[in-house]
Amino acid sequence: MTTQKHGLFYGLYKNIILDRPLATIIAVIILTVIAASQLPKFRLDASGESLVLENDTSLTYYRQVNEQYGSDDFLIITWQPHQGLMDEQALTSLHNLVSELKQVQTVSVVNSILNVPLLDGLTLDAEALSAKIPTLADGKTDKQKALQEFTTSPIYKNLLVGEDGTTSAVQINFQRDEKYFSLLDQRDNLRKLRLSKQLTGEQSTDLERLEKEFDQYSKFTSNRTRQIIDEVREIMVDYKDVANLHLGGISMITNDMLDFIQHDITVFGIGILLFIMLALFVFFGKVRWVVLPLFACLVTVVILAGLLSFLDWRITVISSNFPSILLIVVLALNVHLVVYYRDFISANPQSEQKIRVETTLKAMFWPCLYTALTTIVAFISLLISGIRPVIDFGWIMTIGITLGFVLTFIIFPSFIQLMKPDTHSSGSSITYKITHWIYNLTVNNKAAIFIFTAALIAFSGYGITQLKVENRFIDYFKPTTEIYQGMTVIDQKLGGTTPLDIVIDHDPDELLVSDDEFEDEFEEDFGDEFSGEIYDAGYWFKAGKLKQLEQIHDFIESIEVTGKTQSLATTAKILKGMNGGKYPDELTLTLVHQKMPDNVKSTLLNPYLSDDGNQTRINIRVQETNHNLKRADLIEQINDFIVNEAGIKQEKVHFTGMLVLYNNMLQSLFQSQILTIGAVYLAILLMFIVLFRSIVLAILATIPNALSAALVLGIMGWMGVPMDMMTITIAAIVIGIAVDNSIHYVHRFKTEFQKDYNYLATMQRCHGSIGKAIYYTGVTVIVGFAILALSEFIPSIYFGLLTGLAMAVALFLNLTLLPLLLVSIKPLKSNTL
Repeated sequence: MTTQKHGLFYGLYKNIILDRPLATIIAVIILTVIAASQLPKFRLDASGESLVLENDTSLTYYRQVNEQYGSDDFLIITWQPHQGLMDEQALTSLHNLVSELKQVQTVSVVNSILNVPLLDGLTLDAEALSAKIPTLADGKTDKQKALQEFTTSPIYKNLLVGEDGTTSAVQINFQRDEKYFSLLDQRDNLRKLRLSKQLTGEQSTDLERLEKEFDQYSKFTSNRTRQIIDEVREIMVDYKDVANLHLGGISMITNDMLDFIQHDITVFGIGILLFIMLALFVFFGKVRWVVLPLFACLVTVVILAGLLSFLDWRITVISSNFPSILLIVVLALNVHLVVYYRDFISANPQSEQKIRVETTLKAMFWPCLYTALTTIVAFISLLISGIRPVIDFGWIMTIGITLGFVLTFIIFPSFIQLMKPDTHSSGSSITYKITHWIYNLTVNNKAAIFIFTAALIAFSGYGITQLKVENRFIDYFKPTTEIYQGMTVIDQKLGGTTPLDIVIDHDPDELLVSDDEFEDEFEEDFGDEFSGEIYDAGYWFKAGKLKQLEQIHDFIESIEVTGKTQSLATTAKILKGMNGGKYPDELTLTLVHQKMPDNVKSTLLNPYLSDDGNQTRINIRVQETNHNLKRADLIEQINDFIVNEAGIKQEKVHFTGMLVLYNNMLQSLFQSQILTIGAVYLAILLMFIVLFRSIVLAILATIPNALSAALVLGIMGWMGVPMDMMTITIAAIVIGIAVDNSIHYVHRFKTEFQKDYNYLATMQRCHGSIGKAIYYTGVTVIVGFAILALSEFIPSIYFGLLTGLAMAVALFLNLTLLPLLLVSIKPLKSNTL
């Protein structure tokens, strides 16, 4: 029955494709043109939240905290005037800059040294608190006193103004997009019902509609953010002659990462294509063997990109390497077909063109199918990460490889049948000499190869134990880039880059002062002034709690990797300064809370105290430039102090902010990828058993690929290259690509072995035939990826060099260790096909 099905399938394939080569090529060209027409819609996604776990409960909490205390998604401009901060011309220019920034779409408030309240000299009495609080923009303020306050105040020092008084920050805050969050809340609520299997039919329809609506609107907001950043940068250009300016912020970082990626896709995509053309010509010496593989590669990439554009499926920084990877995978398929076809001509020079084509297709179909399937299995491992861009990358590569396999077996036979029969020969004498040299090296140095393999295992094993999971955005950019320099200034002079929030709830079991006692004291001292109303500032705005927060605050500030820390403890230090260096009592604190002007309250209270006063927030800016930054360790260190030293119950302490979300994403990605590598190899092993019909052969075939993937992880551990959202997918990519050559070598070895049952002779013939194809694809992959080392984007450099190195090791092991294992273990017997 199976044979009949195969015969039926081949009959259809022959009638539709093989017998109609011209019509087939025309159809492929038409499909490619249609796909290319969609390419203007091709977009990259720059949203910061696209890089966090989709179902992370911390994400929901993060959004709630932002709604209460304000978003941490703001932009910062560093302002370092050439003539000094308080120079008249510099202040005028700053005023003009702020005025222009206020006109940018969705900007709500622009904070700078001009508009923040100056509190030095104020006292804690009702009259002083009710009076207008001075600002630098008033024109009546002593500039030098203001500068002294900016550089010494607990609020402004190393946040608004650097300690040396030469650099200040301009913070651009944006209006909360209520439509975005309304759609988001509705969608997420329905998703929760779906997860709990409580979704009705009507709600299911609503969810489908909301997902589409939210997707469209989020893309609109992403484009708007990009436009805002571009507009802010255009404004900054006009002030370059007055001051040194740099732009910072989470949204700016993600936006600039995509700019680098877009540049790499364009420049290095063209570079890789040119190298592939050169390599194919050097390997095969004929234009036809350049045009055919290149045509198949380009058609596959264009059709996939067109499909993604049509579906409005946006590419992120994680999935942006899909064109180069797909080019390599499809190229490998075509090179193996070309090499077999040319070898068949050499052995059968008088054969007809159709016989050559059909023999090549029948001989190479199963090994090519299994190379595609095993590569797909490696990328499928990305689907369980829980991170939408990583999942998308897995799906994109799965679709792309499937498409590449199908198109290769459509284009290759059609293209060849339209050309004049090739009279060539078997191939480049240089390549034959190289593969024959590798054969001799393997046969004559068995012990050395096994020792090298053992050393490789030890080296990789130790390196893997040194792997760390981290995500320092600044490491993505070279020191010469504008974004690196801007982040450095913000980190070193203006408090740090990445926000981390700690939210602490009140403890209802803990009573500081009985209500009756407090009401009696309050009415006695302030009854007339407040007309009998009892005003409660809340749980945290009391002297005892402020002292507790100050203990936590000071500990956090003492940690090396933290920058500026802001909390109610900051407010307490200001109030102590206004109260003669002593903590205000409970009644004075209540008066302050009641009488404080809104512009001061928005600086001292609102960002750190909930409306009812029963929840407090500590805001920390973490220094991206500090090489000792380990996010998970930092969170654990702070949490341990709050619970064990400050005595706050664990269930009352909540960590949030972009640092937490990225850390959760990294930990999840690390666990999912490292733990699933074993599952991927198990799946590949099972597929090998089916293909080779031998457990021993299957195990031997996986060894070179396991070692090459382990080497990548080992080198990362030795070099201190962290596993982050950009580098953690390299292992899956290496497994997916490196496994192909093992399949082809073992499959050919089995076939050749039947000729004389001589292992060494079989090995020599394989090196002279399939060895050439492995060498061609290996060299092309290695150099193609190595081209990325010229990028300005560090993850692209790591990706190119590490993948290229792994492919070099896989190439070497597939032509030395693998055949040596086959010859030594002798797993084959006669009639093993």
